[in-house]
Amino acid sequence: MASVKLTKVQKIYDNKVVAVHDFDLDIKDKEFIVFVGPSGCGKSTTLRMIAGLEEISGGTVEIDGEVVNDLQPKDRGIAMVFQNYALYPHMSVYDNIAFSLRLQKVPEDVIFEKVTNAAEILGITDYLMRKPRALSGGQRQRVAIGRAMVRNSKVFLMDEPLSNLDAKLRNQMRAEIILLRQKLDTTFIYVTHDQTEAMTLGDRIVIMKDGYIQQVGTPTEVFEMPKNLFVAEFIGAPKMNIMRTELLKEGGKYYVKPFGVKIEVDGAKGKALAEKDAKPGTIDLGVRPEHIVLAKPGEGIPCVLEVNEMMGSELHLHVYTEDGTRLIVRVPTIGLDHAERESLVQGKKLYVSFEGKVMHFFDPESGENLLNE
Repeated sequence: MASVKLTKVQKIYDNKVVAVHDFDLDIKDKEFIVFVGPSGCGKSTTLRMIAGLEEISGGTVEIDGEVVNDLQPKDRGIAMVFQNYALYPHMSVYDNIAFSLRLQKVPEDVIFEKVTNAAEILGITDYLMRKPRALSGGQRQRVAIGRAMVRNSKVFLMDEPLSNLDAKLRNQMRAEIILLRQKLDTTFIYVTHDQTEAMTLGDRIVIMKDGYIQQVGTPTEVFEMPKNLFVAEFIGAPKMNIMRTELLKEGGKYYVKPFGVKIEVDGAKGKALAEKDAKPGTIDLGVRPEHIVLAKPGEGIPCVLEVNEMMGSELHLHVYTEDGTRLIVRVPTIGLDHAERESLVQGKKLYVSFEGKVMHFFDPESGENLLNE
């Protein structure tokens, strides 16, 4: 078993600066949990408290039912992979991976078996006699992961392990971490500021801001039902479009009227508003860029094209409406012929539309989703 439980965990610096507020989380055995949020949100601090590298100011951390607040990192049954690899430059790859085992006086034949097995899984067998300076960034990160693997730890902690890699290597290493997780079959706690990493790696995602948990859920849950405006805008790329408008109720049905265009809230969203008996009034309306489509001239919301980003399989159209509100529209290139793509130039007048079933509704003061349970 390798469950982890955090109860009312706090981190306070100099008796006044609260970096983490009452952090509560139950992590199941063999679960892959991702802490995600902007810089300074407390995610790495929380991870370091689990590891024992930061003193816990309040609350408890349990690993397999044992409170580990006062245990040294080496006694917690954890292994940690850092952002900067933390390899010894004067040692070979083999010796870097074997280092912690030698400190534990593990026999050399056992060390050899563990190191070579880890190297084979990670695809670095050919580099075991090289020094870290002779390796690429991705290869060095594999060595750092290998060093953690040989410890047979209960919990793997990874603190932004891919942030020093270029985009292509990050994509490759993400896939390798997914495969590694399947082979190791242990509990992972992973920290990142990259929401794409969070969405592709995590069984559940913990979204943080200013030391507080904003939402915990599966990638699907946080994407389709964000609890507040912060989560809505943080998860998804490009971020969700937010527009101030009015929620109307007429004849038992709900409508919104962004930029003067009246749209019925139909389907499950309309039913949910009715069940909540949502009160008409000013709201912040959220619609993801992929749910906005180009409409026929004269239909939908009028706007002007400001920037056209060619992303390969899709265009990201940055437009602004008559009142200056900026929106982003994702348009698949497969649905446009060459002439249509070439016509999408700066200053072109466009019309866009979206359906009621794709809308999200937020309280303009609290930022909370009106459909929260």
